[in-house]
Amino acid sequence: MSVKVLIVDDSALIRQLLSELLSADPAIEVVGTAADPYVARDKIKQLRPDVLTLDVEMPRMDGLKFLENLMRLYPLPVVMVSSLTEAGAEVTLSALALGAVDFVAKPKLDVERGMREYADLLREKVKGAARARPAARTDTPARAMPVLSGGYRTTDRLIALGASAGGTEALRAVMERMPADAPAVVITQHIPAGFSRPFAERLNRSSAMTICEAEDGQPITPGCGYVAPGGRHLEVVRSGARWLCRLTDADPVNRHRPSVNVLFDSVLAAAGRNAVAGLLTGMGDDGARGLLGLRSAGVHTVVQDEATSVVWGMPGAAWKLGAADEMLPLDRIPERLLRWASE
Repeated sequence: MSVKVLIVDDSALIRQLLSELLSADPAIEVVGTAADPYVARDKIKQLRPDVLTLDVEMPRMDGLKFLENLMRLYPLPVVMVSSLTEAGAEVTLSALALGAVDFVAKPKLDVERGMREYADLLREKVKGAARARPAARTDTPARAMPVLSGGYRTTDRLIALGASAGGTEALRAVMERMPADAPAVVITQHIPAGFSRPFAERLNRSSAMTICEAEDGQPITPGCGYVAPGGRHLEVVRSGARWLCRLTDADPVNRHRPSVNVLFDSVLAAAGRNAVAGLLTGMGDDGARGLLGLRSAGVHTVVQDEATSVVWGMPGAAWKLGAADEMLPLDRIPERLLRWASE
C-alpha cells in the first residue's frame, strides 16, 4: 500500500517539484498540495494523508504554529522542508521539538537542482515517517525529569550514543538528566552540516553538562558532551592516557556521514570495556552492527524501546541482532547508562 502524502508549501515551484520527486517512487502517492495551513487543514480532513511535508515560512500562519496546532488536534507524521541557513536550523530544531519526525534541507542556491540531488533522501524520509508514531501534544507543559545524582569523578569511563529520526529530542531527554560530573559523552546524530552546531548549543542549554560540536583533536573530558559535526564522521582515538575526538571526511557508512557505526567502532578500539553505549530512535540500521561489536566485547549496551521511539528502525535492528543487553523506555536510559558507567 502506498504512502499518501500532502505537500504544504507556499511556493508553487516547490509544490510542483516535491510532487514530481515523490511521485517517482511507486510506493508514494501525492494525494494533494496546499499553499497555506488553512487550505492544508481542510485537505487533511478530506484526503487523510499518511505524511505531511511542511514548509516553515508561509502566509496567514507560519509552519511552526500550524505544526503545534496539528500535533495537538490531529497528530500526523510531518517531514519539514527547511531552509539550509542558520535561522532555518533554529526553526527546524523547534519543529522537531514540537513533534515533526524529520526534515530535509532546501539549498540556499539553485533550489531545483539541489532538491533533485536530495530526491532519494527525501523519498526515504517520507516513507520512514509513515512508520512513525507522533504523540499528541497537550496544553499542559511537560514535567522536566530531575537531573540524576552525580559523584562520577572517574576519567576512564565513556558513554557513546547514536540516533537519527526523532533523535534530537531523545538525546535532549537523555542529556538533560546527566549530572555535571557525568562521564564524557560522545554523540552521533544524523544531521546535515549547518544544523549540528545549533543542535549542540540547544543540548548545552538544557543539560548540566558542557556540550559542544566536536572539533578535530579536542580532548574528551568528564562532564562534557561532544556532538559529531554534520557531514563529518566523529571517532574516538586514544593518545597516551587520554581520549581525543577525531573528525574525518571518509566515505559515508550506511549512507551516513556522520555514521553511528563509525563512532561505535572507534569507541570499541579506543575505550573497550571502559565504555557504555546506547542506540536511540532512528530510521534504518546504522549503529546496529557497531553496537553488536561493543556488546560482543563485553561492553554494556542499551536500545530505546519501540513504544517511546519515533521510528524504531535503528534500535529495532540492533535488538534483533542481539546487540543490546537491555531494551528500555527513553526515560530509563540515562539512569541505566550512569549505573553501568559507575560499576
